[in-house]
Formats: sequence, C-alpha cells, structure tokens
Amino acid sequence: MIRGRVLLWLIPLCALLLAACGQASPVSSGQASPVPSREASPVSSSQASPVPSLEASPVSSPEASPIPSREASPVPSGRASPVSSHQVSPVSSPEASPLFSGQEALQQAAAQLDLGPRPTGSEAGWATGDYILNRLEELGWETEVQETTFRGVKLRNLWAHAGSGPVVIVGAHYDTRPHADNDETDPNQWILGANDGASGVAVLLELARVLDRDSLSAEVWLTFFDAEDRGRLDGWPYSVGAAMMARQLEVTPQAVIVLDMVGDKDQRFLLEKNSDPALSGEIWDIGASLGYQEQFISEPMGGVIDDHLPFKQMGIPVVLVIDFTYPAWHTSDDTLDQISAESLERIGRVMEVYLEQTDF
Repeated sequence: MIRGRVLLWLIPLCALLLAACGQASPVSSGQASPVPSREASPVSSSQASPVPSLEASPVSSPEASPIPSREASPVPSGRASPVSSHQVSPVSSPEASPLFSGQEALQQAAAQLDLGPRPTGSEAGWATGDYILNRLEELGWETEVQETTFRGVKLRNLWAHAGSGPVVIVGAHYDTRPHADNDETDPNQWILGANDGASGVAVLLELARVLDRDSLSAEVWLTFFDAEDRGRLDGWPYSVGAAMMARQLEVTPQAVIVLDMVGDKDQRFLLEKNSDPALSGEIWDIGASLGYQEQFISEPMGGVIDDHLPFKQMGIPVVLVIDFTYPAWHTSDDTLDQISAESLERIGRVMEVYLEQTDF
C-alpha cells in the first residue's frame, strides 16, 4: 500500500487572510465520478418482487507492476484540477460540524458530469481522480494513491483517512461504463453515469466536508475505486481496482461499506445477498431511526457483483448499499435529472450517523 499523506494547512490560513481583506470566496467546484457494476437486469420501481439473484464470480487480479506505461487514450500528467461551472461549499472551519447536505452532494454529482463520460483510462476519468484528490486535500484529509496498469490501461485507487482505531472503509467507484450496453436504441453510445457512479462519489465527498473527525472511534477511509464498471466488456472483469486494493491491504478493515447507485429519485435499498447481515442491520436500523423506512427496506434481494466482493472473499464483513431497481442502469438515460438531493441526503445522513456515533 502506498501512503502519501498530505495536510493542506495553508488553505484555511489563506481563507482567513482573504476574509480579512473582504475578498474571501468559496472553494471552486470540481468534478469527480464513480460507477458501479452489476450482473442482472435492473428491476423497475413498480415491481414488488425482489431483485433476481446473481452469482458472485471470483474477481480476477490486476497486474502487479505499479504505474507502468499504458496503451489506452492518453492520461494527463500531474494534477489537472479541472474547473467546473458547479460551485461547491468552501472548506468548513474545524469547529463546525454541519449536517450532510443533499444539495451540496447534488452539486458534486453535477460537477462530475461536467467532465463527460469517465471510463477508466480516459482523460476525463483521470481528471476526475485529480478533482477527488484536490477536494479531499482542501478539506484537510490525508490522501493516498494506489496505481497500476491492467491490460495496458493505467488506473488508480484513491482514498482519504481520518480518525484512529480500527479501519472502516466506505467506498464508491468513480469510473463509468465505456458504453450503454443496456440501451435499446444505441448500445455503443457513452454513459454519463449520474447515478451509476457519480452519486456514490458525491456522497463520499460531502461526507468528507461534514464528518466530525474528532468524534470518530475508527480510522475512516473514504475510498474511490477505479475500474469497477468495465466487466464483461473487452474481456475485463468487474471490480479490478477493488481487487487490487483488497490484495495489497496491510491492515484488516473491521468493515467495508460500498455505496453504488444511491441517488435515484425513487430510492429503494434492499438487503443484498452477499452483504453481512449484522452490519446491514446496523445501517438499516439507522435509516429507520431517521424516518427512512420507505427507502431502507428490510427485504432480501439477490447477490450483486460489485466492489464489496474482493473484501468479502478475504473474510471481512461487507455491505453493499445499492438501489438495483433503477431502469436507467447502463443506458444513456443515466443523467442528472434521474437523481435528487433528497435521495443523496438520506443515504448521506445515514452514513454520517453510522460513522460518527458507532463505537467501533
């Protein structure tokens, strides 16, 4: 595991100096986006029956050599820090402990879509990773990067950590599927991935802004997986980035929670078959305590191939929070109008309470 810890203490100092001059401005927004991969047709929200069961096939390992040359579309060197027209909140002061804002998370999702399609190995995908790292560092999180190549394509996992104690990973993938293979009109067109990737990334970035790090009883890793959503295209498996991270862990996490397709307007989370029942119960109970029983539904669904499986195969308790009743999955209709601030806020507040109030 590569550890590159950066603490940007200059940002709040500069903000104070600018404020004194009456010129302080909010931190500019950026772009970032993840996208989950699944093995089954989505179930429309009108269907009452659970999502069909999926077989969890083993996840193959990526090549071990770090940062070799790639043979896909060019990747810009260094941190690109792309500029977006969507503004996000300035870095909050250490004393503030705001509640998770669905509107702020929605802006983060929109910022990712401003970059366009973001498949692994693309310039937009790499710029998304740069934005994620820059935003996390602006917010005072220590960041780490793990790079490799797989089938000639350069990829990287990103994560930020804070707190002390047992490690708890909350993750989402930031790549998008290369084309809309579930689209009935044109399966070769691009996917913007508002829900199937950008929503999970948006939740993690808003958590990075609002989490009360002093209250954490665990070392929380906000983790952004690359190369999740190319499975069964060009001979790729799903969850390449997550498999690399799981294989190279130097510590054993107490829990791994993956958020995928969490922002659609008709939000329905069922209990995924491959998830740990006890851990799922904790999260669903928090949802019920916050009044979200209609969204956190204690009914079983089938198994899903996603970024939680490589960690499950190591014996780590995992949970996949996913709404698989999403008709726009892997189609060109997965656009910003399909997700809502209210849905993002529900899952965000559940995770905020879980991380801040659980005695790990």
